[in-house]
Amino acid sequence: MEYRRLGKTGVKVSEISLGSWLTYGGYVEEEKATSSIDKAYDLGINFFDTANVYMRGEAEVVVGKALKKYPRDSYVLATKVFWPMGDGPNDRGLSRKHVIEQCHASLKRLGTDYVDLYYCHRFDPETPVEETLRALDDLVRQGKVLYVGVSEWTAEQITEAVHIADKKLLDRIVVNQPQYSMLERYIEKEVLPVSEKYGIGQVVWSPLAQGVLTGKYKKGAAVPQGSRAAQENYGSLFGLLTDENLDKVERLKEVAADNELTMAQLALAWILRQKGVSSAIVGASRPEQLEENVKASGIKLSAETLQTIEEILN
Repeated sequence: MEYRRLGKTGVKVSEISLGSWLTYGGYVEEEKATSSIDKAYDLGINFFDTANVYMRGEAEVVVGKALKKYPRDSYVLATKVFWPMGDGPNDRGLSRKHVIEQCHASLKRLGTDYVDLYYCHRFDPETPVEETLRALDDLVRQGKVLYVGVSEWTAEQITEAVHIADKKLLDRIVVNQPQYSMLERYIEKEVLPVSEKYGIGQVVWSPLAQGVLTGKYKKGAAVPQGSRAAQENYGSLFGLLTDENLDKVERLKEVAADNELTMAQLALAWILRQKGVSSAIVGASRPEQLEENVKASGIKLSAETLQTIEEILN
């Protein structure tokens, strides 16, 4: 496993990190989730991602229990705040009240005194950015949060937050967590350049496009039993499971084979070609999936291969 700096900070995270969205505390039972976390740790993954909203706190409980056996200073733990955690008017968003209360609730569920990275899970148009940043700055000063990040913020929103933090001498955002894959590239136009300018790293989610880039889905064929697309509510995998995308994947499989890589390894290595990416988050419902994914760390694709991929994707 190779490691990269989290943005321009001094902390280093594994190029491949393990997430718990749609998996832990949900359709993956706790025993499998725990064995996946153990396998990840054994393979050199030191970066674990969760959120308060994942199964309304259950994912945090599972992750916290699984990591308890390891020295706290040996891994980097991230969680998030924004989405509703109750039915009340203040049970959502990025107000000082919700941010502080949810941080405390997350720490309790995770069974730890601090999280290494705390994300604003989305932008909150109803709360002044300064209010959110001051709340986060207080948590940093109290030692409950070490670094601050955002998820799915636009280049404009990131810029505003950086300017306010600099003007008011508040702790700066160091990470953005966007969706990014061969099939979802919107961050390349504005988010990546702006983030690079301000020293903000990307920790990308869905680098395998919800499994579409593993090659397990075939055009005109039934969805594989036990796959994410077979789970209730994930029918079209958020618009990624299209004939056009499946055609691209078939062509990309040939590129992977030419490079003696699996389709997933090619997709992850392609993500990691970006120097602005600090880590790519993978999910795992079985420990074996991680064995394959971690091998993408350190792979350098040739200029010729990257050009071929570009031609297929465009």
